[in-house]
Amino acid sequence: MKRFAVLFSLLILFAATTAVDAVDWTRFRGPSGFAASDATGLPTTWSSTENVVWRTDLPGLGSSSPVTLGNRIYLTCYSGYATSQEDPGDQNNLRRHVTCLDASSGDVIWNRTFMPSLPESKYSAGNSGWHGYATSTPATDGEHLYVFFGRSGVYCLTLEGEEVWHADVGSKTAGWGSGNSLLLYEDLVIVNASIESTTLYALNKASGEVAWEVAGLKGCRNTPILVDVPGGATELVLSLPGSPDGSLVGYDPATGEELWRCRGIPDRGYVVPSLVANEGIIYCVGGRKNTALAVRAGGRGDVTATHELWRTNKGTNVSSPVYQDGYLFWVHERRGVAYCLDAETGEVVYESRLSPQPGIVYSSVTAGDGKLYYLSQHKGTYVLAAEPEFQLLARNEFEDDDTRANACPVVLGDRLLLRNDKYLYCIGEN
Repeated sequence: MKRFAVLFSLLILFAATTAVDAVDWTRFRGPSGFAASDATGLPTTWSSTENVVWRTDLPGLGSSSPVTLGNRIYLTCYSGYATSQEDPGDQNNLRRHVTCLDASSGDVIWNRTFMPSLPESKYSAGNSGWHGYATSTPATDGEHLYVFFGRSGVYCLTLEGEEVWHADVGSKTAGWGSGNSLLLYEDLVIVNASIESTTLYALNKASGEVAWEVAGLKGCRNTPILVDVPGGATELVLSLPGSPDGSLVGYDPATGEELWRCRGIPDRGYVVPSLVANEGIIYCVGGRKNTALAVRAGGRGDVTATHELWRTNKGTNVSSPVYQDGYLFWVHERRGVAYCLDAETGEVVYESRLSPQPGIVYSSVTAGDGKLYYLSQHKGTYVLAAEPEFQLLARNEFEDDDTRANACPVVLGDRLLLRNDKYLYCIGEN
C-alpha cells in the first residue's frame, strides 16, 4: 500500500506539472502578446488528410484568433451579412457570436449570439471592404472572457458565456472596420477604440466603468502591448500615425499618463502592425512607406534623440513581426517577401521572396519550436526556420478547403490552431 501511495502521488505530481507546462494562449498573439512560444513538437507539415487532429465547422466568419484556457477554446464569429461578395445581404441580419469549444475534440460546448449596434461599417466588395465583423481577438484572465465588437462595445462574459457587463466605447465606424484586440492589466480592460471614438480606454474589470481615458488616437489600428522596463516598471505602448512622422508613445498602464513619446512610423493615415518587445527594447514596423525601428523604453518626454536605436526602410503595412533569439521576422502583406533583421542593429539579414507567391498575408507570424508560421489568405501556411538564414521548411494547404484565412496561428500545447472563415483546425503530429 505504501508503494502504491507513493506511485499515486508521483502520478498526481506529473499530471499537475503537465497541466502547468501547457501555456494558455489568453489574448491576441499569446500570453505575452508577442506571438513567441516555448512549445516543442509543433507540426511542420499537414494537409487535408495528414496531421489534422480535428476540424470544426464554425457558426460564422471572422478574422479574430482563438484564445485558449485549459481544455477550452474561445473565439468570435459573425453571420447574416457580408458572408459573400456576390450576395452581401441585409445589414439588419448581421449577428455576432462567441463560441466555446472543447480543445481535445473540437466539439462546440456553447455558442452565444449577440445583436449588433447598427448601422455598422458598410460592406463593399473587394479585399479592403470585406474585412469582417469579428476581427478583434478575445482575452481572458481565467475568471472571465472579454470581447470587443467595435461600435457594439465591450462585453464581459462568464466562462459559460453569460453577460456580466457591457460597455459602450464609441459609435463611429470606418471602411476597414474595427480590429484592435483587448489587453488586460491588473484590474483593467484596456481598449484601443481609435475607430469608435479616437480614444484609449481603461475599463474596470468588475464593472466596466471607465477608470481612465486618453483622447486623440486617430488611425491607430494596432493592439496595445505591455513592456517590462529594466528596473521593474511596466509601460503600455502604442504606435500612432501622424504627419510628417508618426509617434511611438509610452503610457502608465495604471493611470493613462503619457510617459514618453518619440518619432514613429511615417504614415499620416493609419498604423496597423502591433509592436513587440524584448528586454525593454520595442520593435515597430508599419506604414505604406515600409519602416522598421527600435526604441528603448523607460524614457520621459520626447526621447527621439536619446532612445531611438535604429531605423530602416524595410517593413510591412499590416502583419506584425516576431522576435526570436536576437532577430526580427515578418512577411510583407502583398509582396510575399519574408524579412529577417538583426534586432540589435537593424541590419537586413535576409530579404527573400516566398514561393509560390502567397498572395495577401494579413495574419501575423507565430513562432515556436524553432519555426515561423506564416498563414496566407488563400495559399496555405508557409513554415520557415526561425534562423538567420532563409529556409522554407514546408508549405501546407488543405486541398479541399480554400476558405479565406486572416487569423493568427495559435499554439495549443504541441499543436496549432488555424482558423479561417469556415473552420477551426487543430493540427498536430499523428
